Amino acid sequence: MADELRFFLTALGYFTRVPLPSPLARWVGYEPRYLNAAARYFPFVGLLVGAVAALATWGALQWWPPGVAVLLGMAASLLLTGAFHEDGLADCVDAFGGAWRREDVLRIMHDSRIGAFGAIALVVALLLKWQLLVAIGARGGPAELLLVLVAAHGASRAMAVSYLATLDYVRDEGKAKPVAQRPGAAGLAFALLCGAAPLVLVSPAFAGVALAALAILRFLLGRYFVRRIGGYTGDCLGLAQQLAELLIYLVAAAWTWS
Repeated sequence: MADELRFFLTALGYFTRVPLPSPLARWVGYEPRYLNAAARYFPFVGLLVGAVAALATWGALQWWPPGVAVLLGMAASLLLTGAFHEDGLADCVDAFGGAWRREDVLRIMHDSRIGAFGAIALVVALLLKWQLLVAIGARGGPAELLLVLVAAHGASRAMAVSYLATLDYVRDEGKAKPVAQRPGAAGLAFALLCGAAPLVLVSPAFAGVALAALAILRFLLGRYFVRRIGGYTGDCLGLAQQLAELLIYLVAAAWTWS
C-alpha cells in the first residue's frame, strides 16, 4: 500500500501543479520505476482534474452565464495541469504539419518554441472545447455537463495511456522515457477501468457510443504515429489525450439527453 501511494503521488506530481508538502515529497522520493508504475494512476488523476474543473464550473454557474462559467472551469483545469497536454498538442501539430522526414518531425517536436500550426491548433481546440461544453449544458442541463466533464478527463487519459501497451517509445531520452515501459495487465486494467466507468455512470448507451468512437480514434491515430515516426513520444500522448477529450465532447454535444 505504501508503494501504491507513492505511485499515485508521483502521478499527481507529474501531471498537475499540485504541490506536495516537503515532508511528503521527501517520503515519496523519485525513482524511474515510480513513474512507470504511476502510469496506472494517470486516468485517475484525470478524474481529479475533471472534478476540479466541474466544481469550478458549477460554482461559476451560480453567478455568471453558462459561457462564462464553462470558460472559468476550463481555466481552472489549465492552471491545475500547467497546460501539460495542450503543450503536446501544439508540439505535435507543429512537427507533423511542418516536416515529413522522421528526424525532422522529432526535432521540431522537441523544440519548446511554438509555431503557427501549433498556435492555430491550440486556439481551435480551446474554442471548440468551450463551445461544445456550452452546447452540452444547453442540451442536457448542468448535471450532464458536469458528469461529462469529469468522465472526459478520465477517459481521454486512459486512451492515451493505452498506447504504452502497444506502441514503442521512439526517443532515446525524454521526459516520458521513464513512463514508456509496457504496463502490467493489472495496471493497464485499472487505468482502463478509471476511464470507462465514469462514462457508464453518465449513461450506459452514451458510454457504448463514446467508447466505440474512442476505439476508432485510437486505431487511426496509432497507425498515423507508426507511419510517421515509428511509435510515440510524450507529446504524442498529449495530442492523443486532447483529441480523445474533444471527441467525447463532440459525442455528448450531439447526444439526445432525456
